[in-house]
Amino acid sequence: MPNVKKSVPRKDSGVAKGGSCEPPKSGLTREDESSPQDHPPCLTEKVTEISELSNKNGKNHIHEEDKILSSSSLEGKVKETMHNDFWDHLKDQLSATPPDFNCALELLKEIKEILLSLLLPRQSRLRSEIEEALDMEFLKQEAERGALNVSCLSKYILNVMTLLCAPVRDEAVQKLENITDPIRLLRGIFQVLGLMKMDMVNYTIQSLQPQPQEHSIQYERAVFQEQLNKQPGLLSHTTKWLTQAAADLTTPPPACPDTPDSSSMAGPSPNEVANNPEPLSPAMVLSQGFLNLLLWDPENEEFPETLLTDRTRLQELESQLHQLTILASVLLVASSFSGSVLFGSPQFVDKLKRITKSLLEEFNSRPEEAMLSVSEQVSQEIHQSLKNMGLAALSSDSTTSLMGQLQNIAKKENCVCSVIDQRIHLFLKCCLVLGVQRSLLDLPGGLTLIEAELAELGQKFVSLTHHNQQVFGPYYTEILKSLTSPAQALKTKVESR
Repeated sequence: MPNVKKSVPRKDSGVAKGGSCEPPKSGLTREDESSPQDHPPCLTEKVTEISELSNKNGKNHIHEEDKILSSSSLEGKVKETMHNDFWDHLKDQLSATPPDFNCALELLKEIKEILLSLLLPRQSRLRSEIEEALDMEFLKQEAERGALNVSCLSKYILNVMTLLCAPVRDEAVQKLENITDPIRLLRGIFQVLGLMKMDMVNYTIQSLQPQPQEHSIQYERAVFQEQLNKQPGLLSHTTKWLTQAAADLTTPPPACPDTPDSSSMAGPSPNEVANNPEPLSPAMVLSQGFLNLLLWDPENEEFPETLLTDRTRLQELESQLHQLTILASVLLVASSFSGSVLFGSPQFVDKLKRITKSLLEEFNSRPEEAMLSVSEQVSQEIHQSLKNMGLAALSSDSTTSLMGQLQNIAKKENCVCSVIDQRIHLFLKCCLVLGVQRSLLDLPGGLTLIEAELAELGQKFVSLTHHNQQVFGPYYTEILKSLTSPAQALKTKVESR
């Protein structure tokens, strides 16, 4: 295989194509259902105008993770099923005697197209090498002779990915090098290539749109200032929101004893930097305020005026956070009964996630029924997996206890959910303080099994809050001066770059 070089900067997540022999793409649109009735009509009209401009001019930088299908939606479920069916079908074809390479060829073709799309115009030599190594006519002839070496091609593709990926993807690519199963390797390659593809898209957009984004920030601030000039009391809800955030920082969170696996949940973490008892600063209060929005009472219409354009997105993040709390609670309880043998297998964890997510679709309307189904399916999956591995199955008492603890997750006062919820909020707080990537390096106990889902949630949350702070930072600074000590107000200022 050719020896290739060069690298390109990238960033963020993506999904793949659909078809009979191709992993499916996904996309999602959601409707805005919020209608804050106690705000002036002129302001809510401007909200729509600002929101439309922001979406056009890079407020979200076209972060594709905002468009990924919700796993709880019908379309998302169909897409996920198609995606899994593809890889099962590919495994069946390659395991046949003689092997069938039809789907493998389609996959290699798609991979080749993605690799070529990641190249810069000046990388003509590398383009030629990829065209030669992944010549589809030649590969088709090899397949017809039954001599297509999928493993060798996969190694070549990994070598190219190592040269092309951004530093943030280095670890993901390195992990692929340790995979020996050809199907798992191809699946991993395709997933990481999807991330690299979106890295390039976001990098290109960010490099081309600094002026529209800056214009969006200035325009939003100007429109809001215009309304504020007409209605001096327009920031009353924002002031109340930040005042409550300052009060929350002086009140310690409630403790919750008796978790199912205290050893895995406990222990000091660098993430606790976000909770260190320090004098209140504007940045601390604002971060707490943003976190409080994820716990907002839908009946409370005193929503901060500075966040009206983001209310729907915040509601979506709150819903996603709740789903992750339930999912992580299920995984934590299940792992405390089945041990590290099963949960050391990524395939088992992924399968348990898929089962749980599909059964939680009705959780909001029928939590008890949903968790009953989850308890039955999870205990059955654990029993079958232990049996397949030649290990001792759970005893009758253990199975009953497992199902009982899983069903208790439906209760509002469930301690496992309370602890997981607090730790997800701690993670998000760290994302605001340290950034998403650094926060992922040392997750609080009980969250490691949902690392990918947390990364997506954290990136969305940080993106939203960062833009809001850029627009409304000057207003926050003035409000926070009265809520923090003068020394801190001078030392730590809310920035609006």
